[in-house]
Amino acid sequence: MEFKDYYQTLGVAKDATADDIKKAFRRLARKYHPDVSKEPNAEVRMKEVNEAFAVLSDTEKRAAYDQLGQRHHAGEEFHPPPDWDAGFEFSGRGFSGADAADFSDFFSELFGSRMARHHAGSGRFHARGEDHHAKIMLDLEDAYHGATRALTLRVPRTDVQGRVMLREHTLDVQIPKGIREGQLIRLAGQGSPGARDGQPGDLYLEVHFTPHPRYRVEGRDVYASLPLAPWEAALGATVKAEVPDGTVEVRIPAGSQAGRKLRLKGRGIPSTQAGDLYLVMEVKLPPASDPKARTLYETMARELASFNPRQEA
Repeated sequence: MEFKDYYQTLGVAKDATADDIKKAFRRLARKYHPDVSKEPNAEVRMKEVNEAFAVLSDTEKRAAYDQLGQRHHAGEEFHPPPDWDAGFEFSGRGFSGADAADFSDFFSELFGSRMARHHAGSGRFHARGEDHHAKIMLDLEDAYHGATRALTLRVPRTDVQGRVMLREHTLDVQIPKGIREGQLIRLAGQGSPGARDGQPGDLYLEVHFTPHPRYRVEGRDVYASLPLAPWEAALGATVKAEVPDGTVEVRIPAGSQAGRKLRLKGRGIPSTQAGDLYLVMEVKLPPASDPKARTLYETMARELASFNPRQEA
């Protein structure tokens, strides 16, 4: 998938005002609308223009897209990082999956899979304020122990010139032990203020875990790599392994192969039904960088000449 430069599509500068964007859209709509255009690719171009306008005319979408665009350029291979929109506080009218079906895979990847919003009820008087939503990134260890974290959220706004700006505010948030990925933390009354003395909306924080070089999470189960020396895997051993909640001693059965899993029941993310922790064996070869090590490898090559790792067992 290629990165799309929506500013390039509309032919506007990255600091374009909201009015600039509207004018550019109207000009291109007159040129490419299929009902009036004689351009051979009018329908395709009109879809591209509509998609760009859907993002750049929405203050919240534009703010998140702008941050992403700082690191990418039109046409380059693109896969959005999991934290690309973390830390933005969006209102209840935020991203909708409805538009994604009409637009490109690029749009769908960014904006089409947003969770359903918590829309506020409305009434003529004492209308409840809109709920807000933000994605936050936490360390896996927070799910094991619980924590209090100071989280800074950015709220997209439009200034008097019609340009996007970000207002930051910091909240002290209690992270409950056992929280899992995708779970919501509700902060009552932290959304938009209500109208005519109505109750304020709530702020929902959607939890995601920061990518870790050793740990992978599936539901409440956690997978961790367990590096082993060749002799530990071949002969068996008892080794210490670092896990999210400390250190454990595990017994390695003799004849273990790379990729074998050791299951530690109940050592995944805590809960009344705690997940499991799986240690995935990874055999590490010592380097043959000194004469003694090289001699040992040469001896193995002679003595174990019948061993063929590419031959099926």
